[in-house]
Amino acid sequence: MIKTDTLTIGNKIFNSRLLIGTGKYHSLIEMLSSITESESEIITVAVRRLNLLNLDKKENLLFNINWKDIWLLPNTAGAKTTEDAIRLAFLGRELAKRLGQTNNNFIKLEVISDSKYLLPDPIGTLKAAEFLVKKGFIVLPYTNADPILAKHLEDVGCSTIMPLGSPIGSGQGIQNKQNIEIIIENSRVPVIIDAGIRSPSEAAFAMEMGADAVLINTAIAQARNPLKMAKAMNLAVAAGREAFLAGPIPSVKFAQSSSSIKGSAFLV
Repeated sequence: MIKTDTLTIGNKIFNSRLLIGTGKYHSLIEMLSSITESESEIITVAVRRLNLLNLDKKENLLFNINWKDIWLLPNTAGAKTTEDAIRLAFLGRELAKRLGQTNNNFIKLEVISDSKYLLPDPIGTLKAAEFLVKKGFIVLPYTNADPILAKHLEDVGCSTIMPLGSPIGSGQGIQNKQNIEIIIENSRVPVIIDAGIRSPSEAAFAMEMGADAVLINTAIAQARNPLKMAKAMNLAVAAGREAFLAGPIPSVKFAQSSSSIKGSAFLV
């Protein structure tokens, strides 16, 4: 069956709307199995962790993933400045090409100078995004849930907007619903909720809001059973998307009878 409800980012089309991170897993096997269970087609890896020179191929994720089926999304995690992020972006693009993805210009842009709350640097992110877009990158910027910043990022050519639901790894869920709804309403590019999602119900809620996708790492990697959680997140994202497309009923103040009063006169 050909799937028609697909996700388009830049020049690539994906069937899955669940993106997976690769950090914090207890083992490489656990991570690989979780990716399989999630049915994700995009995985993000910190460029700092990509090491093609690691001779122990059994422990190097680069040599244990079928890159014909999985799209690499390098990320600039660890970058504290615009310059750091740009440098990591170019390294990430080169590594993707060495893995055989010769047309992969994707980069998940992160500029985080705040070491306590790990909140994105809006000015540094915007500067790096503008530069990288001009250099041919498909830029997916991680950002605060700021509708005005989202428009600026879109205007400079970013291919998605990735607002945080709540701080990275916090498990607080979506704490900025109103701002994210504004971003979704006004965005002409896909909106991917990134960071803070803890449970499948929260992933489904993000999709019901109209998000185009979610990116999840800690909630899967640190679950008691990451494989089961990966599968649950996959199902939740699919269900949330279907619910959004189905069109949930509006909420009203007073109760609404589900049965017609027609024919009830005989009770009088």
